[in-house]
Amino acid sequence: MSRQLISRNHDLQRLQAEGFEIEIRSNLLLVHSVPYVNSRREVAMGTLVSELTTVAPGVLDRPGTHQIHFVGEHPCTPDGCELVQIKNATGQYPLAEGVVANHYFSNKPRAGFYADYYEKVTTYVRVISNQARAIDPKADARTFKTIDPIDEDSVFLYEETASSRAGIQQISAKLKQQRIAIVGLGGTGAYILDLVAKTHAGEIHLYDGDAFRPHNAFRSPGAASRAALDRRLSKVVYHAEVHSAMRKGVIPHEVMITEENVGDLAGYDFVFICVDKGSVRRLIVESLQDSAVRFIDVGMGVNLTDDKGHLWGTCRITTSTPETRSQAMARIPKADRDDELYGSNIQIAELNSVNAALAVFKWKRITGFYLDDRAEYDSTFNVGLNQLTNEEPAP
Repeated sequence: MSRQLISRNHDLQRLQAEGFEIEIRSNLLLVHSVPYVNSRREVAMGTLVSELTTVAPGVLDRPGTHQIHFVGEHPCTPDGCELVQIKNATGQYPLAEGVVANHYFSNKPRAGFYADYYEKVTTYVRVISNQARAIDPKADARTFKTIDPIDEDSVFLYEETASSRAGIQQISAKLKQQRIAIVGLGGTGAYILDLVAKTHAGEIHLYDGDAFRPHNAFRSPGAASRAALDRRLSKVVYHAEVHSAMRKGVIPHEVMITEENVGDLAGYDFVFICVDKGSVRRLIVESLQDSAVRFIDVGMGVNLTDDKGHLWGTCRITTSTPETRSQAMARIPKADRDDELYGSNIQIAELNSVNAALAVFKWKRITGFYLDDRAEYDSTFNVGLNQLTNEEPAP
């Protein structure tokens, strides 16, 4: 992917052709071996680190910011004084695995923006390295050294730019390599897939034996075409095909979870349980009870008011980890219910999506993507009250 990005963009090609030591890592542009003067009036080598902003997959837009990170000491003038022309902020900036910047520079051009990454890089190199050439005339960032791209083995089929633009690549990396299972793709499970598929999770396994029908289309993300419905695919195959346009690692299993295959779930890092049958839920949670697998069980309830004029409902997520097994087990409903309103496939996509979002929020909090101050194991959202209540573990 790194080679493709360079080959498709003239500004990166030009930097490489002119001998700059460039590398693409975690959707960041690294320019190595930039000569600078340190506070001891020595010529040292540093690395410029810029975000990469795309306008389309593989096609760069102009830089999203005129600022840039730097790995190394603060560049100085030949007399050892800090180069105030670009000085902005100093600290520790973890940008990606193995990339921790020490400074954040600002050098805004007259136009207010850089036309492309060639202009941005060469401007910063010139400002920094001109000081070094005053001490060593041979100091030059154009080393003509080729950097082999790191094989990130990304699950995405094109660059994931949101993390690099926000500077959260290391946080996003916490979700890598996880093997996720989603059991049930009727409504909430489909929305969970849509959210999890946009993370770096390594594998997402889908379990559901039912066909994808029109009522599923009305409570699933996106817009299913008539042609897709006419193919009579299973839910898992349909959703796997949809997400194959964006990423790898979405694996369909056209089966229901039964006593014969429930043991397979113990092999995953995390399981989302999105079934509406209490007996199946009981089978799964009891099977995982003594395992190390963390899982979230989701549920919804929809009812008519007494005057039949409104709907009211709740969304529940219950999180079970080895530390909260007994408390979570007590909260998870395990009996089959007779709910004609929900069972009639009433179109409640907004409740499905809220339920899914709460579950994915919790998964990301457990994983360390988000801060988790409450560590609650059960949450219920009440539609009529617009209220979220939490149950926290006993002290």
